[in-house]
Amino acid sequence: MITYTLLVVIAVASFYCLQNESLKQKYMFHPYSVNHNKEHYRFLSSAFIHGDLIHLGFNCLALWSFGLSLESYFQYSFGEIIGKIYYILLYTLGIYASHIFIYKKHKNDSYYYSLGASGTISAVVFCSIMINPVGKMYIYFIPMYNWIAGLLILVVSYLLIIRKQKGLHRDNIGHEAHFFGALFGVIFIIAVKPGIVINFYEQIKNSLGMF
Repeated sequence: MITYTLLVVIAVASFYCLQNESLKQKYMFHPYSVNHNKEHYRFLSSAFIHGDLIHLGFNCLALWSFGLSLESYFQYSFGEIIGKIYYILLYTLGIYASHIFIYKKHKNDSYYYSLGASGTISAVVFCSIMINPVGKMYIYFIPMYNWIAGLLILVVSYLLIIRKQKGLHRDNIGHEAHFFGALFGVIFIIAVKPGIVINFYEQIKNSLGMF
């Protein structure tokens, strides 16, 4: 399956770059180099390498948890070939969607670097949430419906983006990538299967016992 292939490529590339700092620097997302040196490959390459084993582990776990079922759903809904194409498009375009805001913001900032698949994996996760909003997800070991967890993640990510812009919060987490990757995942599944909106609403309505 495509998900297993992605996991292997991400793991191998990340392990290799963790042992080779110069290689990691070459393939990290560096908006300044993309803008001034036309190193456009950094959009894609940065999503296959990670800064440490914890970062790698969390992203691989999330992709494994949501990617396998989403890949199967696409193939069941659209047929094997089209389903695989849609899944690849979601993952690939999710990389660009999660990076574009960061690129525009930092394209003249030579000090800004980022790496990791978190943005496009957010697209996978939120695409899955749209399909199965009443499934269960754990946030800090607290079980909650997927749609509630997704809404919470979006709100927190947005607030942290605003706080960082105002200089009120500092961390090394790409909240912009998470936020825009998530939005892309929602937009993508609606674009390829518009009826998902009604299904999304009906599932939530039924789970809440609404008329």
